[in-house]
Amino acid sequence: MSTGFEVVAEDDHLVVVNKVSGLLTVPGRTPDLQDCLWNRLKEFYSEREVRLVHRLDRDTSGLIVFAFTHEAQKSLGQQFERRKVSKEYLAEVEGRLSPDEGVIRAPIRKDWTRNDPPVYVVCAEKGKSAVTRYQVEDRGETSTRVRLFPVTGRSHQLRVHLQHLGHPILGDPIYGDGRGPMRLWAMRLCFRHPSTDREVDCSLPLSVFLEHSA
Repeated sequence: MSTGFEVVAEDDHLVVVNKVSGLLTVPGRTPDLQDCLWNRLKEFYSEREVRLVHRLDRDTSGLIVFAFTHEAQKSLGQQFERRKVSKEYLAEVEGRLSPDEGVIRAPIRKDWTRNDPPVYVVCAEKGKSAVTRYQVEDRGETSTRVRLFPVTGRSHQLRVHLQHLGHPILGDPIYGDGRGPMRLWAMRLCFRHPSTDREVDCSLPLSVFLEHSA
C-alpha cells in the first residue's frame, strides 16, 4: 500500500479502504500535517468528490469508509451517530488478559493539560459514557490477542480502556510502550448501503493483521 491505503470496496456512492498505521485520516492544524488519507483519496479520485464520514486514529490501521455523494455521507453519518454501524477491531495487548470476555464501562474525557498529542483519560466524574466489549482470541506468554467491539465511539476509546485494564496495546505511542507500529487494526465494518439499504459487510482476514504486526 504505497499510497497509504488499499481499496476494499467501491461503487458510485462510497468507498471502503484499508488505511496504514501512521497516516492521519484528516489534515492537522499545521502545514506539516496536511498529508492525510482524505487528501490522498481526493487526489486519487480527482474527478469525484470524496466526503468524510468517520475517522481512525493516526496510529490505528484498517477499514474506513468515505462517501462520494451528499446523500451517502448523510446516511452513513446518521448510522454512525445512531450506533447502527457494527465495528470490530483486533489488538495485541501487554500481558495475559482475563477473563476470556467482558465489557469495559469506563467514562472518558480529554486531558486538557496535554494537547500535543491529545490525550484522554478515564474519569468517573466528568467523563462521557464509553463502553467496549472484548473477547480474547489467543494468549501468548507475554501478550494477548483480543477482539474489540466498541459500543460507543469516544476518541481513543479502545486504547484508553485497555490501558485502564492494565493491558495497553502494544506499540501504542501514547498509552503503551511505543515500540514499533501500534497493534490495533479495524478488521470489520458493517453498515446499510445508503442507496439500496442492503447490508454491506467488509472485513479483513486475520492474516493481514499478523503480517503487519510481524
